[in-house]
Amino acid sequence: METRAFDIGMIAQVLPDLLTYLDVTLLVALVSIALGSLLGGLLAWANLSGTALLRWAALSYVYVMRCTPSIVLLFIVFYGLPKLMEAAFRYDMNELHRAVFAIITFTLLFSAYISEVFRAAYTAVPRGQYEAAVSAGLTSFQAFRHVILGQAALVALPNFGNATINLLKEGSLAYTIGLIDMIGKGNLIIAQNFGAYGIEVYLAALLIYWVLVLLLEQVVALVEKRLDVGTSLRAADTKEATGRGGDTVGVGS
Repeated sequence: METRAFDIGMIAQVLPDLLTYLDVTLLVALVSIALGSLLGGLLAWANLSGTALLRWAALSYVYVMRCTPSIVLLFIVFYGLPKLMEAAFRYDMNELHRAVFAIITFTLLFSAYISEVFRAAYTAVPRGQYEAAVSAGLTSFQAFRHVILGQAALVALPNFGNATINLLKEGSLAYTIGLIDMIGKGNLIIAQNFGAYGIEVYLAALLIYWVLVLLLEQVVALVEKRLDVGTSLRAADTKEATGRGGDTVGVGS
């Protein structure tokens, strides 16, 4: 069998074709992150302030999701969820876009990981700051918003960024259910060339992911810098307000 030489020019040739489907890759990742963050926040709340039943349910969910490989859950959602919906509600999911199944899968996975990030960040803020803010005249919501939220967000941001990067990379598994995203398009290019140029196509995809991760790291760094400044200012205002006793109207407004 003749060995084909590596063609570095093929990398530049397939890059535009892969970038054409970058929007699908980003759509799956961004929607999964948004929905997963909402669900993760609810799980963290259930774990921190819910009843014993809610805590048990949240912990069980997180344990199961964290022990389930991404591709296994993806296949369960893709093949199993339509059967469940058909049996329970007579609803046919098979006509839905395959991106929907990928989003459901990665939302479930992301929420489990990010709930632990939110929970750890919340508990990392000293409880005394919240109690001092409430005793100074702020409502519970105002104390959380002005004192706890910024500090917890600053603590959570590095791990949130890491989880986001991991989700972006794991999203490449969506091609296994037939979704034509960036990796799916790459596989089509390889198939059209009868299995040739696999290394070149995947190297092109690697370059795109590399740039995306670098950009995401820069965004996280900028947000962290802004949060650090804002949190320091809020902490100083709260400290000044609590030192004045009951004169706290300016802080809570």
